Amino acid sequence: MSFFKWMYPGMRVKRWLVLLTFGIVLISLGLAYFSVSIYHIEHYPAIVYYLTLQFLNHATRGVLFAVIGIASIAIAVVQLNRSLISAVLPTGDRLVDLVYRRRQLGRGPRIVCIGGGHGLSNLLRGLKGYTGNLAAIVTVADDGGSSGRLREEFSMLPPGDFRQCIVALSDVEPLMTKLFQYRFGAGDGLEGHSFGNLFIAAMIGVTGNFEQALAESSRVLNVRGQILPSTLSNVTLHAELADSRVVAGEHHITSAGGRVERVRLLPDHVEAHAEAVAAIRSADMVVIGPGSLYTSVLPNLLVEGIAAAVRQTAALRVYVCNVATEVGETDHYDVAGHLDAIERHVGPGMLDIVLVNDRAVATPQGSVERVEMDGVAWTRTQPQLALGDVVDPDQPMYHQPAKLAKRLIELFYDRTASRPGAV
Repeated sequence: MSFFKWMYPGMRVKRWLVLLTFGIVLISLGLAYFSVSIYHIEHYPAIVYYLTLQFLNHATRGVLFAVIGIASIAIAVVQLNRSLISAVLPTGDRLVDLVYRRRQLGRGPRIVCIGGGHGLSNLLRGLKGYTGNLAAIVTVADDGGSSGRLREEFSMLPPGDFRQCIVALSDVEPLMTKLFQYRFGAGDGLEGHSFGNLFIAAMIGVTGNFEQALAESSRVLNVRGQILPSTLSNVTLHAELADSRVVAGEHHITSAGGRVERVRLLPDHVEAHAEAVAAIRSADMVVIGPGSLYTSVLPNLLVEGIAAAVRQTAALRVYVCNVATEVGETDHYDVAGHLDAIERHVGPGMLDIVLVNDRAVATPQGSVERVEMDGVAWTRTQPQLALGDVVDPDQPMYHQPAKLAKRLIELFYDRTASRPGAV
């Protein structure tokens, strides 16, 4: 019964099943009375005597027919459920496996990931295999490309990074994922826009606000976790360069051609999203990065309520250092350079662990360099250094989602086991 109710919520299925059963019973009784009346006036072949088990008394025959009927109904219901459930399960999955996996994921640690862009979506894609208690806190400073156009035309928060997180955490058919990421290559007004960005913009129009639009979009794509903006305020990212220039706009910073000294949000003081703050405070682990240091990671931490929540949380706080430098942002940076930039903006003492890739792979092309630890003495006591093979050998500028997630989960359980009173 519960399966039918799940399949068709709001429909009163039970009463109609009872009515169906009642109808079948009446038909059976009618056929029985008709058969008995015919039996008394007609002579049946001898084999009917044996088929109807007349050599047994009435009580025994009744019990036997009832048992056969119950067994038939049970087999039919089981096979019907299997047929219906297989139509809604992912290909190749069994119901028992799906239920077990969902339960295990529901018991996983509460992990909050802070960042934006490709780095954040990559991280989420890996972690969703270990826990269903994920929350992504996403930067709202993006103002380039499709997101920038929609932001300007509709006075909405930029949807691009949110779209990537939705796709990363979704549990739908691959075709739906491709559709959400599809970018129009032509069309007056459509060229350059991704379908997912337009979908979120349309959902804002339907629901009335960005938060509800995110929630409904996540529901449609069966997202495993929460996706939250760091702030609901309309902010602009400004960068101060080493040559004293000030560049306004996230998409202008990397192309400005100078070394970034500091970034800040305008307006200076914006209110953090309350749900994002609550997620950080109740987390078991907070992961910052990977991603563009100045344009994806720091814009979240510059929201004062977010930085304060990270400082106050009892969660394990891990910074995932990029595996490669980024042109226009972190040219020639080593690990210490990344940490110095974070501390220059939000002060020391915010991180417990910094995770660094220790596998050498082919050097990325152009002026991009590996961020390496070879031959570097780690003199800091806080944060602690953790190494791991987390790079994607096929894309040496990026982390490999599965390897990164596995190493983070190892760090979490290692730290949990070492705490006093841990089981």
